[in-house]
Amino acid sequence: MLTATMTSKGQVTVPVELRRSLKLDAGVQIEFIPDAQGRYYLQPRTRRAKDLAGILPKPTRPVTLEEMEKGIAAGMAQGMRS
Repeated sequence: MLTATMTSKGQVTVPVELRRSLKLDAGVQIEFIPDAQGRYYLQPRTRRAKDLAGILPKPTRPVTLEEMEKGIAAGMAQGMRS
């Protein structure tokens, strides 16, 4: 079992084993997610919008707004089926 002690300022040092397991680096934000039993789970928030810049190749041609809207609608419909 991993344990940590909270300081008077509410700060906790995450044990090294947990940092490695969750791939937590300095500056990573952590979400605390409650469940129905009152327990909390922590999850790293590793993706910000600016982190995604450049992840996809540039389109070979300009994409119209109508094409973007169709793509978004198709993705939403697919997500509802999953």
